[in-house]
Amino acid sequence: MEKVTRKAYAKINLTLDVLGKLPNGYHSVRMVMQTISLHDTVSVSLDSSGKTTLHCSLPYLPADRTNLACRAADAFYHTTGIANPGTVISLEKQIPIAAGLAGGSADAAAVLRALDTLHGTALGDERLCAAGLSLGADVPYCLLGGTMLAEGIGERLSRLPNCPKAYVVLIKPPFSVSTAAAYAAMDAKQVMTHPDTDGMLRALQQGDLQALCHRLYNVMEPSSGTKARQLAEIRGRLLDCGALGAVMSGSGPTMYGLFRSPQAAQDAWNALKTEFHDCFLCEIL
Repeated sequence: MEKVTRKAYAKINLTLDVLGKLPNGYHSVRMVMQTISLHDTVSVSLDSSGKTTLHCSLPYLPADRTNLACRAADAFYHTTGIANPGTVISLEKQIPIAAGLAGGSADAAAVLRALDTLHGTALGDERLCAAGLSLGADVPYCLLGGTMLAEGIGERLSRLPNCPKAYVVLIKPPFSVSTAAAYAAMDAKQVMTHPDTDGMLRALQQGDLQALCHRLYNVMEPSSGTKARQLAEIRGRLLDCGALGAVMSGSGPTMYGLFRSPQAAQDAWNALKTEFHDCFLCEIL
C-alpha cells in the first residue's frame, strides 16, 4: 500500500495586527508569518474502506471530522470530485495544541499535499489553497510556507524576502487558547499600539535580524490579567537568556525568542527547559 509522508511545519508570527471585524464575523488582519522547523509528521495512504480513518499519537485528540486533518481529506475529495476510496491518516504530533503555531492547519495542508500526490491530481497551489481556505484562514499559508505577508482574513498572501537565519526557543505556558474565542474577544477599536509592519518589511528586505527583532509585535497579546503576567514572565526569561526579541505567536499563548546563533539558542533552551515543561528548540526555515 503506497504511503506518502510529509512534514507539517509550524509557523510563528513576526507581527500580527488586527484591523477590524468583517460582516462575516472574521477579522481583517495584516501580519508577517514565518515557517519554523518544529513539525508534525503526517502519513497518508489509501485503502478500500470508503472512509477516512485517523490515527494520532495523542489519544485525547479527536479522530473524527472535528479534526482538521480529516476535514482536509473531505475538502480534497470535494474539490476533485473523486470518490473517497478509503483514506488512512497517521499523525505524529510534536506541535503543541491550541498554541498559536497553526499545528492543525499545518496538518491539514500536509494531508491536502499528500492526497494530491497519491491521486496524481496535480491541483496546483491555487486550487489547493482554495480547498485549504474552506478549512481555515491559516491553511493556505501552511500550504505555501516561508516568509509571507498575510492580509484579508489571512488568505491574501504575498511572498517576502527570506527571513534572516535565526534560531528559535518556544515556550508554551500551561494553558491553551482557542483561536476563535481569542478573536471573538478582540476589539480592534481598543488597540492603541499597532506593529510597525512596514518597518518589519524593510528589516526583511535588508536582512537585518536586529531590526527585525526590535519590530516583533502582536496585538493579540493580553495586556492585563494573570495570563498577561505569565507571558511577561516568559518574555523576561527569554530576554534574560539572550534572545534578541521575544513575542507571542498567533492567538497564543506560545511565546518565542529569536537568537542569532545555534549555540545561544541551545544555551537558552538548556536553561529554560527545566523551568517550563513545553519548551522547544528549533530554527527559522
